[in-house]
Amino acid sequence: MHTPHFSILSVALAITVGALLPSSGAWAAKPHKAKTNTAKSAPAKSAASKKGAPAVNALPPLPADVALAPNAPALPAKAWLLMDFDSGEVLASANANEALPPASLTKMMTSYIVEQALRSGKLKPTDLVTVSENAWCRGTSAESCMYLPLNSQATVIDLLRGIIIQSGNDASKAIAEHMASSEAGFAKLMNAEAQRLGMTHTQFVNPTGLPDPAHKSSARDLAILARAIIKDGAEYYPLYAEREFKYNGIKQGNRNALLYTDPTVDGLKTGHTAEAGYCLVTSSKRNDTRLISVILNTHSAQARADQTRTLLGWGFGSFEKVSPLAANAVAGTAKVNFGKADTVSAGLAAPWMITVPRGTSVQTAVELKTGLEAPLAKGAVLGKVVATANGKPVGEAALVAQTDVERSGWLLLAWQHLTRLFGK
Repeated sequence: MHTPHFSILSVALAITVGALLPSSGAWAAKPHKAKTNTAKSAPAKSAASKKGAPAVNALPPLPADVALAPNAPALPAKAWLLMDFDSGEVLASANANEALPPASLTKMMTSYIVEQALRSGKLKPTDLVTVSENAWCRGTSAESCMYLPLNSQATVIDLLRGIIIQSGNDASKAIAEHMASSEAGFAKLMNAEAQRLGMTHTQFVNPTGLPDPAHKSSARDLAILARAIIKDGAEYYPLYAEREFKYNGIKQGNRNALLYTDPTVDGLKTGHTAEAGYCLVTSSKRNDTRLISVILNTHSAQARADQTRTLLGWGFGSFEKVSPLAANAVAGTAKVNFGKADTVSAGLAAPWMITVPRGTSVQTAVELKTGLEAPLAKGAVLGKVVATANGKPVGEAALVAQTDVERSGWLLLAWQHLTRLFGK
């Protein structure tokens, strides 16, 4: 079986001309014959685009239906979204809840389930997985593959890289069969996890994203999934920023163009089929702010990268992190019954930051519990502090006891009961 050899040079060249290989469940399933022209035509198309010529078959710009700051962009895609990573709040979106074909963005759930199994010990990085005939790619360019030989074995960690970096359908199928006996069995795991995460407009049928009428997800759901991958997978999340992976003598580059052009971008996944169009889920961290963007069903690999740059640029330019309350500040004093001390200071358990439109004035209101009784341990929740802007809540944080409060001795306790009884 002759297999193609990919190199980092070829990937970099593809980025330069604005024509990265599609990251698809099906490379050969191209939506328009014009896309199958030889490489000689690519620079001309790119030049035309730079001169402002309209893109072939581009969708009309889709304006935001939700935006927490002015001047949100309108992007020519079927759906798009920008989320603040820390809070999970959607900063701007358009058509965010429509269930659309996610193509290889599906593999984010596949990799997430593998990462969870690795963290729990159900899988080990060195475990060997056998490549069945169903999982095996037959050496054509008809789909994105890791190029695992038939009946060979690969380690779980190599398969995880093949799923994330190479978008390998063979790697996705092989790990699905290893973990759940079949793709259908693994899809049940995927859907259960989607339900747990609150992905309410998602239904997975397979681990690859290959087209199926019932296989759908939404921009909001995919952002929720991306946030979970980053939050839960500190050990494995760096894989999403790797630019290339070599396996079986074949080196392939990551198809996320932004990894090569924006040092603040460290993931996550591209996708493409004829039905799904070109898709991209991205995470970018600048200073203390991380944003997650989703672009679904735009018209080219270059468009999904450009639209992501536009969306991230607007987000980082329009929002800022603020601390409504200093980490070491005393937010209030809570009354404590039957303790050696009558009160305890309430403050934050950890530094608190919220994302708001630049220049926003933020106010805070403290809400403390009543009827607190000793003993109270340092760190016990005493209430919360709510941040508001323009009369609307923009965040809240728990307030905790800053010191221990011991229970009174029996003499003092008796006196306290008497004073409470007589209302003194």
